[in-house]
Amino acid sequence: MTDVLRGREFLHTPGPTNIPDRILRAMHKAAVDFTAPPFVAMTRSCFEDLKPIFQTQGPVFMYAANGHGAWEAALSNTMSPGDHILVPETGNFSLKWGMMAESLGLVIEHLPGDWRHGIDPEAVEQHLREDDEGRIKAVLMIHIDTATGIISDVPAVRQAMDNANHGALFMVDTIASLATVEFQMDNWGVDVALAASQKGLMCPPGIGLTACSEKALHATQSARLPRNYWDWRERMTDAQYIRFCGTAPIHLLYGLREALDMLAEEGLPRIVARHERLASAIRAAVDVWCGEGGMAFNAVVPGQRSNSITAIRVPPGYDAEEVRTAARERFQVALGGGLEQLKGDVFRIGHMGDLNEPMILGALGGVEAALQTLNIPHGRGGVTAAIDYLVAN
Repeated sequence: MTDVLRGREFLHTPGPTNIPDRILRAMHKAAVDFTAPPFVAMTRSCFEDLKPIFQTQGPVFMYAANGHGAWEAALSNTMSPGDHILVPETGNFSLKWGMMAESLGLVIEHLPGDWRHGIDPEAVEQHLREDDEGRIKAVLMIHIDTATGIISDVPAVRQAMDNANHGALFMVDTIASLATVEFQMDNWGVDVALAASQKGLMCPPGIGLTACSEKALHATQSARLPRNYWDWRERMTDAQYIRFCGTAPIHLLYGLREALDMLAEEGLPRIVARHERLASAIRAAVDVWCGEGGMAFNAVVPGQRSNSITAIRVPPGYDAEEVRTAARERFQVALGGGLEQLKGDVFRIGHMGDLNEPMILGALGGVEAALQTLNIPHGRGGVTAAIDYLVAN
């Protein structure tokens, strides 16, 4: 007999994240003429109101795409065939962005990593100091790698580039960090920041974003990689059809407009503080689980454990995919799994976007129940530890 499931599934994958009812209602509209003045005005307000989310005065470009589309837009608008790019490895997504660059005809200079530590700024500085010929045209950085749960220090990498007196473009993937942790594009000297709609922006997947500095816009004039759909030059226009290189993603834009209103109502400082508090409660629970039996945070350094995703290693001899299955099918908690070399070793709790305390506690309860169901060695009382943290903070 099949179990009858009631209530809502607790969505704690690293993306997509929970979509608030307000955003769902905002999208529940009939199709409209996307060139009509009211919709054009709404769209333009989205472009402008994204700037303070990135903390930039520069232009923001929007695509009907996911984050991988934003990756390609960043590269194709600024690079030429044969250009060298420095890629510090922090996990699956740093490697995947580098692989995309290679497929576009770029040459990758790889800084190896163990998927358990953030970017080493000293290694970046040393590598750039050795680039006497200035062959490296960009440094590609993942701010938060959702495969590993690791956050790296953006200002420290910028400082490393400045210490090396190197002129490469600084590109930062903020897909899992935008509107979840502090990010200051202009103040931190980022040339291209890219993001997507389905994480901290609380929207459905389908909108990719790039924000650009003057230096990046200057580079686009001489870049020779093929581009058409991604071309910033074509999209810097008031013509609605050209700005989106075709039909605008009408309903996604309605959702984005509502999301930007919600973010403005809460305010970025409070959003960042909320993510820090909820993530700390999760870490308090995981600390207890790791107290015995061989479970561990994937991120070795406490300060590099991100506030949007926590990756947890199961003891040797156990399968993290079984934790995901039990959590989803028995306790209706959807978790992320390990990717590539972490597959089977790690499960991931996403905690970004539209979340509050009961949602976090419910997810932790489902995970702890799954661990107990599977007889995976772990310290008992993680949920209680999370409650204690929230009460005290």
